[in-house]
Amino acid sequence: MKKLLMPIVLLVAVFTLFSCGGIKQFAYYQNIDTLDLSSSKGLFDAKIMPKDGLVITVNTTDPRAAVPFNLNTGNNNYSANAKESTYLVDNNGYINFPIIGLVKVSGLTKRECEAVIHDRIKPYMAEKENPIITVRMSSFRVCVYGEVNKPGEFVVETEKISLPEALAQAGDLTIYGKRQNVLLIREDGEGRKSAHRLDLTDANIIKSPYYYLQQNDQIYVEPNKTKKRNSVIGSSTSIWIASISSLTSITSLIVTLVRL
Repeated sequence: MKKLLMPIVLLVAVFTLFSCGGIKQFAYYQNIDTLDLSSSKGLFDAKIMPKDGLVITVNTTDPRAAVPFNLNTGNNNYSANAKESTYLVDNNGYINFPIIGLVKVSGLTKRECEAVIHDRIKPYMAEKENPIITVRMSSFRVCVYGEVNKPGEFVVETEKISLPEALAQAGDLTIYGKRQNVLLIREDGEGRKSAHRLDLTDANIIKSPYYYLQQNDQIYVEPNKTKKRNSVIGSSTSIWIASISSLTSITSLIVTLVRL
């Protein structure tokens, strides 16, 4: 009887999961065919924030001209390929750059940062020199946890990642993940935290200011009612099994003592 009952239970569960009501809980961007996305035009550029790690390289036609501005090159190293120098942005948004001193970089994009450094070091070089500054972030990462298949912290080398891309890197949501209420926790350049609830089933998320993630964003996927219910049932079952086991042991002990 038990062997016959198990397939029936599984069949009912699968049917419930993939019924019309179930699919509505799992499908992303359900109203995308009715959405005008023309207003979503715009390329994302990450802004530098305090505690970011910046890899900055200065290159010049005459390699000797760039040496003082690259931390990892000695005074006698005139290699045409400058080595990378890493800077940590302090809490006030500054980096301490060779020769020119403190440079405010917080709130700037990479291109803006390159332009600022270029203008600051240009007066120290020959007039014919036009230094090329390259800036990239070494600390752009996001954290995804909760009801996903592969929770963890993910480094973003391209410095651009959307919420769906981050969830895909985490193996997507499990069947127990609440797709209508994904929590995004964000900290701005001044240390203020904010929390935002996002609905993956609504295509309007594509136009949301939180569609593209910032460095150090945290994404938490809350368990749905089914997972919570199963957890309660599982805990209750464990308690009952433990209680029955203890009661059985006590009963056996009493029976043994009575027989003696």
